[in-house]
This record gives sequence, structure tokens and C-alpha cells, in this order.
Amino acid sequence: MSKVRVAAVQMSCSTNVEESIANADTLVRAAAEEGAKIILLPELFERQYFCQERRYDYYEYATSLEENPAVNHFKAVAEELGIVIPVSFYERDVNVLYNSVAMIDNYGEIIGLYRKTHIPDDHFYQEKFYFTPGDTGFEVFETDFGKIGIGICWDQWFPETARSLALLGADIILYPTAIGKEPILEVDSMEHWRRTMQGHSAANIIPVVAANRVGSEKVTPCKENNNQESELVFYGSSFMTDQWGALVTSADRESEGVICADYDFDVNREDRLSWGVFRDRRPEMYTDLL
Repeated sequence: MSKVRVAAVQMSCSTNVEESIANADTLVRAAAEEGAKIILLPELFERQYFCQERRYDYYEYATSLEENPAVNHFKAVAEELGIVIPVSFYERDVNVLYNSVAMIDNYGEIIGLYRKTHIPDDHFYQEKFYFTPGDTGFEVFETDFGKIGIGICWDQWFPETARSLALLGADIILYPTAIGKEPILEVDSMEHWRRTMQGHSAANIIPVVAANRVGSEKVTPCKENNNQESELVFYGSSFMTDQWGALVTSADRESEGVICADYDFDVNREDRLSWGVFRDRRPEMYTDLL
């Protein structure tokens, strides 16, 4: 299928997994009612962003791919609605923990798994405490609605992610995200965050979609987190670009909801060929990158 409607879900996340999945379900169904066939949810949407603090007991949140409640829930939803949906979750693989995405096709089958490549470690984005860097490499998943490339949050800042996915034949790049204010730096990173991905889109002549969460999430001091007290305000601003990097649609900073855009992947492929960017690459000259 060449022409397809894609949606991004922007939502707040609960401390209760069942509530978060139910909220995501409602928004996914709203997107499907608008005709979306590929629907993107935010990063780690099952619960509030636990990486804001370091607690050993939070390792228990990780589940195997087969046992994860969000993955199993949306396998059924994908089959029922005939949609493709990547599901972000905290994965346990025996003794190793990853920040992962399960790609679910429109038949409700898991067609692949991507594990986050770049793991941040900032004051309240303390992901290295929880996640091992992914070992899957970058992957593109072939579906009935197009070839989908996936990066996860911090991956979106790296041009190598987008270029790798484009070289692997992606028709579109999706970034599930959890990002908000930078309390220590006292900077509003939203415009920088967005422009970075718009640049990836323009440089690779490929549409990019980012789905973020919204709302304030607070950490209460306790013995387990060494009496840390903090707050992150997630700034939403989920967006979708065309193949030239221009914004097609975007959400605000506070509201839950769904945004949609229509793409013709056949036309986009012709644009990539005609522009000559990939024809004129000189990989032998890029050895310094390695």
C-alpha cells in the first residue's frame, strides 16, 4: 500500500499500569477511527517515567516480551482494528534489561523487536541505571502499510540513527519519546528537539514522526531513592513532518490527543531517488566517523 494515514498519540501516564494502557487504548482507537493504519505511542507509556530516580526495586518493572501487558493488549487491538503499532516497553531478557519496542503488525503478530541504541544519563533522565545499550542494531520492519524504521527517544538526536534507517529502506521513521524540561540546565529544549528531527527528515528525504507524553511527574523522597525530590514536566509537542522536513501537524505542550497525516510512500521514494542524496554518498570518505 502506497498511500497511508499515520497517527501519533500524545498522552499523560499514570502510576497505574492498567490505567495507562486503558488511556492509550482509547487514544489508539480514536486514531483508528480517523483512518490511521500506523499508530505511534510514546516511550514507556505503561507508567510514569521511573528513570527520573534510581531505585533498585524498579528493576521489577521489566518483563519479557511474551509477558508484557501492553504488548499483549495491543496485539489484540492491532488485529481487531487492522493497524500496525509499535509498543515501547521495559524488557527483561533473562539477566539483561533493555528499553525496547515490539513491532506489531495488522494481524496482531510481533514481527520484530528493536532495543534502544543510545542510552542517556542526565540528572533526571537516569536511563543507564536501568537499561543496557541495545544489541539489535537499527532495523526496518516491513508491513502491509510500508517499511517502518524505529528509533527510541535519545536515538532521535543522532543523525546516524536516521541515516542508518534510511539506508535500510525505511519509508518513515517513528520515534516514541519521553522528554520534558531540563531542570538542572534550565533550558527549554523543545525547539531544539524538534529541529534536530526535522533536519534528519530533510537530510534523508523521509517523513519523521515523534510521539511524546505530557504532564508533571513528581518524585517523592524516600529511603529507596536516597531522599531525592524532583519533578519533570513533559512538554508534549508531538509532531509529524513531510519528506522535506517541514512540519505537517503538531500537538500542543499540555493536551492529550491524536495527530494524523497522510503519506504517499511511492512518491516519497521517487523524491529520494530524484534528489540524488543517496546516489552521491561517498562512504569511503567517511572513515573518520568510525
